[in-house]
Amino acid sequence: MTQDTAEVERATTAALAGGDTTRWPGKLPVRDRIALLLDPGSWVEDGLLADAAGGGLPADGVLTGVGTVEGRPVAVIAHDFSVKAGSWGELTCEKQVRILERADRDLLPVFYLVDSAGGRLTDQLGFFAGRRGASRIFQMQIRLSGRVPQICCLHGPSAAGGAYMPAFTDWVGMVEGNASMYLASPRIAEKVTGEHTTLEEMGGAVMHATVSGCGDEVFGADWQVIAAARLLLSYLPDDWRSEPARLPAAPPEIQDWPDGLIPADPNAAYDVREVVLRLVDGGSFFEIKSAWATEMVTGLARMDGQTVGIVANQPSVRSGAIFVDSADKAARFISLCDAFNIPLVFLQDVPGFMVGVAVERQGIIRHGAKMVTAMASAEVPKFTVVLRKAYAAGFYAMCAPGFEPRATIALPTATIGTMSAEASANAVYANKIAAIEDPVEREAFVKARVAEQAADFTLLRMGSELVVDTVVQPEALRAELLGRLRAAERWERSGHRRHHVISPV
Repeated sequence: MTQDTAEVERATTAALAGGDTTRWPGKLPVRDRIALLLDPGSWVEDGLLADAAGGGLPADGVLTGVGTVEGRPVAVIAHDFSVKAGSWGELTCEKQVRILERADRDLLPVFYLVDSAGGRLTDQLGFFAGRRGASRIFQMQIRLSGRVPQICCLHGPSAAGGAYMPAFTDWVGMVEGNASMYLASPRIAEKVTGEHTTLEEMGGAVMHATVSGCGDEVFGADWQVIAAARLLLSYLPDDWRSEPARLPAAPPEIQDWPDGLIPADPNAAYDVREVVLRLVDGGSFFEIKSAWATEMVTGLARMDGQTVGIVANQPSVRSGAIFVDSADKAARFISLCDAFNIPLVFLQDVPGFMVGVAVERQGIIRHGAKMVTAMASAEVPKFTVVLRKAYAAGFYAMCAPGFEPRATIALPTATIGTMSAEASANAVYANKIAAIEDPVEREAFVKARVAEQAADFTLLRMGSELVVDTVVQPEALRAELLGRLRAAERWERSGHRRHHVISPV
């Protein structure tokens, strides 16, 4: 063995060993994370000896390469928290750029196992300013957006500019107690703004999954977020030109439809997930951003083995009205489904967009327009189900007939209008109602006017005017949707191109 060969072997052994992981109890070493993610024996690594000359940092703190998940080729970026806290230097960036360029060339889904303290301040020129530094990484992520799935498991910090790596992906699962995203540490924030805060409060997993919307789901351990990431990929195609794989069909988890599951009273609350579980294949509902903007429910599921996207108003939370965050949540999810050829099912029970000074100042019109634009631009087959109330511009945003759903289906509890009959009567006849002094006479007048307004909302009228295509009983709704999904199987895009990026919320 030559001296050079011996040095290579020593460097290889050191690179494979990584750093000391005992300082972070409860964290899986980076190679164990990759082993959980990929099929056994499929990992092919690049750049193992980065920075090895002169006894440098093992693999320069990041593992990059390709492997398979359930036999499907994928690219992987995995930060090694045991090596300089997974921080980025010039070669760290170069390795990440190279694997993203390969993913772009070969159209490979990308998994990001993120655990990085950010850029190395001792190597600012290497990671920050150059053409192959962090900015190039983000350029490649945006180029890949909407072309291939990008899935992030956030195991530790994602700090400073590096916090944008998760933000440019399609889904972010975060490990509670370890994962964080922040542009500046609490110490720096205190120096700049005078705020006293904690890392969890400012950038922790629960905060991002419930308040900011930057995280999609919170998990208790490394293996759980990796398992969820693998499962998510099963709903998605390899790239924008493909369709998700069809799995064997399964009956719904719940098949009975008890009377009153959807209350006739439009103001009564119920959990729309109870409807979803009766429509989709058993065990297939993968909710997206379940703890954020909970007045809107979004998620992937299967119907007869086919992947579909569910967008549903949630009457049990703020009456299912659309707020700023829920409009953004829906817009991003619709964009994801359209990018990856996933048909959309809209379940409407919406009183409209929220009104008032606060939401107007937050830009409800602008955010609502974002949702409407995403929905209107989607070329995948869309199906609208009016479960109960469908009022005002909320009816539009949830894919009204003018936005070309393949069908608008109504349940017997459905009501469509600019507002409820009661609200409409009181708005139209406000002055007359106020002028009637006798309470009994006033009540009779209002009751008659409400009946007149309600006459415009009848299902027979809606069917007669082609507002709805069919009215079905709840227990027949799944079969109706399955038939219409099958009828739409030959759909094609208007042009052969990458459709669009998946815009961050």
